Amino acid sequence: MRYSFLFLALLTAFTAAAQSDKYTQAMQKNIALLDSAKTIDQLQSLAGTFERIGDAEKTQWLPYYYAALAQTFVGWAPETKDKDANAQKIDAYLSKAEAITKNAELYAIEQMKLTQQMLVDPQGRWMSYGQQASAALTKGLADDPSNPRLYYLKGMTTFNTPAQFGGGKDNAKPLFEKSVALYKAAQPKPLYPTWGRKEAEDMLAKCQ
Repeated sequence: MRYSFLFLALLTAFTAAAQSDKYTQAMQKNIALLDSAKTIDQLQSLAGTFERIGDAEKTQWLPYYYAALAQTFVGWAPETKDKDANAQKIDAYLSKAEAITKNAELYAIEQMKLTQQMLVDPQGRWMSYGQQASAALTKGLADDPSNPRLYYLKGMTTFNTPAQFGGGKDNAKPLFEKSVALYKAAQPKPLYPTWGRKEAEDMLAKCQ
């Protein structure tokens, strides 16, 4: 009987390891595809793939994060005219991720989504979406003050804000410097986000 229990324990451990390997391989493959995606169709397809991975795993937030990120990239595309409809898709993915955890990376997605909605009508929407986007950054930095993507996003907001309102390249430069320094020092866990370093470096160059 003791050997039966031992066999079952070993079988359970082997099955769990196999499932973990399958998850890791699927994530690595699709993260690489996301990094090279060029079209809206590719991004939307990847968003759906990541969601299916998350639905199968049930306890992993990263698949839903990458689904939301892919949909956020769709939102930045000029061809995406209805930013509010796209934001609803992002929200659906975020809701699934946030049911598992709430962290700085998810706040970064939320900030970008809200910024996209604000940019539809900056003057008319700043008091709503603009302030909510700013609040998302503040919450994200409170959760993880060493997150380089949040400083990059804060730098982008500052860079695109008129100087008379506290923006402009001179005020954005320290934020991009901080972002680049944090990217260089970062040691992300496997499968965790790494995007944004080149963009931060390019923006810092524009501020020189």
